[in-house]
Amino acid sequence: MDNKLLEYLLSYLTPQRQELFEKVINKRTRHLTVVLEDIFQKQNASAVLRTCDCFGIQDVHIIEDRNEFQVNREIAMGASKWLSLHKYNSKENNALDAIQTLKKQGYRIVATTPHNNDLELQDFDITKGKTALVFGSELPGITETIMQEADEFLKIPMYGFTESFNISVSAAIILHHLTMKMRDSKDLNWQLSDAEKDELKMEWIRRTIKRSELIEKRFWEENKKK
Repeated sequence: MDNKLLEYLLSYLTPQRQELFEKVINKRTRHLTVVLEDIFQKQNASAVLRTCDCFGIQDVHIIEDRNEFQVNREIAMGASKWLSLHKYNSKENNALDAIQTLKKQGYRIVATTPHNNDLELQDFDITKGKTALVFGSELPGITETIMQEADEFLKIPMYGFTESFNISVSAAIILHHLTMKMRDSKDLNWQLSDAEKDELKMEWIRRTIKRSELIEKRFWEENKKK
């Protein structure tokens, strides 16, 4: 990361936009991340992205085995512009590829299911380490691969006749609860590092400024002359 380039690009933003970037980035986290497996309804995919942005979740991991992940812009409200989306769609078993990648990054894999023997949301220990929350496809739910590879299983307690919530509702409830516990904890270092913040600011600026590549080119040309 070139800090001089970052400062140069920041100068193209209004003070209000710079202040907003700083405010939002200080609340971003990678302690929690979301994994979406084979979501096929645009409205659900888009609603989850919007929820992740609202609760400060930076990374969303998208598994595409049978279904292509698509976004409804009206529902997402531009959320994907500010998130880091990681797609897994080039392997024979993309679910396994995603889980192995996340485990190498130090995440424990927590599958969300409505089964009776799962840990209930209020009992989940957010302090045990970085957590990847896996949400399965709308009808079949999580696959057998996820079932076998998951470290823990989590469910939202329910008291009606219906077996489960819609996936976007489940994500909203779980993320609201866990991000509150995370932010209230005095023992967790859940915020991004300074290097991660700078890298993310650079991404956001490039997505915000029109023709940012030309501005960067001008920066390098000017610095060559010095």
